[in-house]
Amino acid sequence: MKIGIDYTSAATQGAGIGRYTRELMRALLALPSDNSYSFFYASPKKIQNAEFRIPHSAFPVRRLAIHDKWLMRVWQRLQVPIPVELIVGKVDLFHSPDFTLPPTLPGVPTLLTVHDLSFIRDPASAWPSLRDFLNKAVPRSVQRATHVLADSVATKDDLIELFGTPAEKITVLYSGVEARFGPIRDQAEIDRVCAKYQLPRPFILSVGTLQPRKNYGRLIEAFAQVTAARASTSLRSAQHAPQSAQPHLVITGGKGWMVETIFEQVKRSGLEGRVHFPGFVDDADLPALYAAADLFAYVSLYEGFGLPLLEAMACGTPVIGSNTSSLPEVIGEVGLQVDPRDVDAIARAMQQMIDQPELRERSIGLGLERAKTFTWEKAARELLGIYDRMALKR
Repeated sequence: MKIGIDYTSAATQGAGIGRYTRELMRALLALPSDNSYSFFYASPKKIQNAEFRIPHSAFPVRRLAIHDKWLMRVWQRLQVPIPVELIVGKVDLFHSPDFTLPPTLPGVPTLLTVHDLSFIRDPASAWPSLRDFLNKAVPRSVQRATHVLADSVATKDDLIELFGTPAEKITVLYSGVEARFGPIRDQAEIDRVCAKYQLPRPFILSVGTLQPRKNYGRLIEAFAQVTAARASTSLRSAQHAPQSAQPHLVITGGKGWMVETIFEQVKRSGLEGRVHFPGFVDDADLPALYAAADLFAYVSLYEGFGLPLLEAMACGTPVIGSNTSSLPEVIGEVGLQVDPRDVDAIARAMQQMIDQPELRERSIGLGLERAKTFTWEKAARELLGIYDRMALKR
């Protein structure tokens, strides 16, 4: 088969769906197959960073020299039926890994990846204009797609419940953890990354774009409780760790939307010197960042999968995560699960994981083993099987 693939998210987004698409495609192209692939991306600028490029020179990568938002306006808002084949050439199957399908020629099978339905499940977390766009474009694309990939059982269930999508039309394809995520024994590398981002230690870590869905406001509020409780204990007991050893909270990620409330929460809590926002962290530095953390906290309100949890586990960091949406599928029995809307529960979980060595060691050990079961090679093999099955049904 010749398979067309929209590589726009991979070429233009550093994290999230961009990383998902890059890693899945890299693993796919590493597998033996008679298929050929034709990639395209929409961007006014050529890909400059080698990390974003397709790792196989045998397959063409075409750039449409316009902003991807303009392309979405043409294809999704105006619904102009310009087929994607004018960009990628004639294909036997087209795969869109980022929520919406472009127009295709009649009879061409299409595969669509839907990562989550947060714009419905948690509508307050998205800008109204984006929410309105997704509410129209995504259901239309799901209905038109020949088959749909969901990042988790939770997302599959949402597609069935909210869109009435037949269960047999959906396949769950879990993400993987890159091999570079693992325990780091080189203390110098950990020290280098901490110095690069000016991170005080010890610290609790959370990773993800600054936006309401990540629930950072409640995480900060819970951290304030932990800080106050530990300070009180320190004053009552001379044997307790000194105030200087109190943990900090580090939240990494680029600025998304509605970020002002997050910074205001820090000020209201009096934690300006204890909560740190180093911004977007280079992919190469992430393993050492996870390894440097004493605890990884991921209490998002809703996630289609939750890859940072797996990455932290793979690096040997104890974890706590939300008990909602897909996150229980990821965390399993590895760490503590909490109601993300219960600040007291989040604070108790952080305190437990900090103070109980046996609990920490259990989370670390189980996490290392669980992370091994999620690989991009496994995901790519499953994707290749889906391509083959779709071809047989033509």
